[in-house]
Amino acid sequence: MLAITSIYAALIALIFLALSIRVIRYRRATRKGLGDEGDKSLLKRMRAQANCAEYAPIGLILLSLTEAADAPGAAVHVLGLTLFLGRVAHGYGFSASPPNMVLRTVGMGLTLTMIGLSALGLLAHALI
Repeated sequence: MLAITSIYAALIALIFLALSIRVIRYRRATRKGLGDEGDKSLLKRMRAQANCAEYAPIGLILLSLTEAADAPGAAVHVLGLTLFLGRVAHGYGFSASPPNMVLRTVGMGLTLTMIGLSALGLLAHALI
């Protein structure tokens, strides 16, 4: 079992759930069905959710491969925490009204750093 990855997968699933609930509640409150119907607030919520759905899976796949490759537990935790904090910061920054560009930028920076470091670490491990 990938115990460390499981922690971060569960935490990121909760972030995704919270972002999804924000979309659902807004749709119910405004009685909007499919699409965004030109509603910028709804579109912003939808994109925050979609961005998480786009970036979290690759981060979690890389995290699980890193853990499965017997990387030190501390390294796996640092990568997992980096991904988690990146997703929290981006989700909050994107969803805030008005959007918080600093948090969005920091969130994407953390997420992309985690993806890049994991990929490079896995490549190094596989080639050495």
